[in-house]
Amino acid sequence: MPESERDDRPHLVIVGAGFGGLELVKRLTGRRAPEHDYRITWVDRRNHHTFQPLLYQVATAGLQPQDIGVPVRALARRRPAVRVRVGEVVDIDTAARSIAFADGGSLTYDRLVLAAGAVTTDFGIPGVEEHGLPLKSLRDATAMRDHLLRCFERVSARPVQHDDGTLTFVIAGGGPTGVEVAGALAELIDLVLRRDHPELDLDRVRIVLVELQEQLLPTMGAFSGRAARKELTRRGVEVRLGVGVSAVHADRVEFDDGTVLPARTLIWSAGIAASPLARTLGVEPGRGGRVGVDAHLRVRGIEGVYAIGDIAGTIGDGDALPQVAPVAIQQARHVARHLTAPIGVAGFRYLDKGTMATIGRRAAVAELPFGLRLRGAPAWLAWLVLHVLLLAGFKNRVGVLFSWVWNYVFRDHAARLIIQVAERSPATPPGEDERERIQVDD
Repeated sequence: MPESERDDRPHLVIVGAGFGGLELVKRLTGRRAPEHDYRITWVDRRNHHTFQPLLYQVATAGLQPQDIGVPVRALARRRPAVRVRVGEVVDIDTAARSIAFADGGSLTYDRLVLAAGAVTTDFGIPGVEEHGLPLKSLRDATAMRDHLLRCFERVSARPVQHDDGTLTFVIAGGGPTGVEVAGALAELIDLVLRRDHPELDLDRVRIVLVELQEQLLPTMGAFSGRAARKELTRRGVEVRLGVGVSAVHADRVEFDDGTVLPARTLIWSAGIAASPLARTLGVEPGRGGRVGVDAHLRVRGIEGVYAIGDIAGTIGDGDALPQVAPVAIQQARHVARHLTAPIGVAGFRYLDKGTMATIGRRAAVAELPFGLRLRGAPAWLAWLVLHVLLLAGFKNRVGVLFSWVWNYVFRDHAARLIIQVAERSPATPPGEDERERIQVDD
């Protein structure tokens, strides 16, 4: 009988193939791990791990989807204790210790680790779900890339649309994702699309970044926020602070200060919430739908269930940790230790190793331990090195590095392909056709 099907070891089910789930699998099955204390089933609704920090580069044609995506089965191939199950988990029965799938299947477990991540939330703002473009999955990224490139093709075919908002791009949310999208989009337009479309006056393109707080990158210091704003402004991005989106329509965006901007693109990076899977546990969720955990990241009030990453909320009476990859990775390492040798393991403590955000070529901001703050080219180089090292596979590291060198040297984004060709209904007026509804994936 294959080792993964032996029944004499406890069955550990890990839900989620993001940073937390991947790190936990590696820690439990690596060379230094105990001799397969568990038989493990690794579950995700997709068949791939996504390096989410670089999704914005797929969305702006800097990278291909396969550069930042790795098949889960490839990651598990040399780990005999691991079985992969691709499917969407829709319910958890903690009394029976079982999970149910959308396809009708089920799994029982002895231990369960929820690393299901987060989804985009629209905060109930009218029109965001229908017209906003989220950025949480490869599907989102390729849909956004198609939409952005199609806007330029549409205006090239019908120049009358130049001033109807087709080339006005609103980005809601001035955190790292919003800042990175704004900088990458400005670079794509200035270095690549300007050459692709000599027939267009691209000086009339507008990129508008709005942030409800009074500074960009509100989770970072004022130094980084000011530096990011200065660099984005230099690159032609309009930055509006202290302003939120109040409603979104197919042809305009309304703001809470009463202004209205004709625009046919809203990129939504203003907020996330824990995966809806958290609600199936039967415990009262905290802020953002996250579940409370104890010092060892066990869901409070439920035996045998752990939560890590974006789905995990407050630890005891402390504050909720940021929903970023380093938190999920460190929590996965702690859970791995607790699952294999729980005696004597101290409670989890997060070590903040710093925060970075890139704005484009030779421009980034970084806040590192001991008060070290970087901006410009040094921060950009540090960001490049860190992200290459964190990618899951060697092939991905080589592919991303090659693409970056190509883009930098030749000022070209070879991934600017429109994959989904939208068809316009005869009843739809010209220029009102393509905005497909984007379904948010967990």
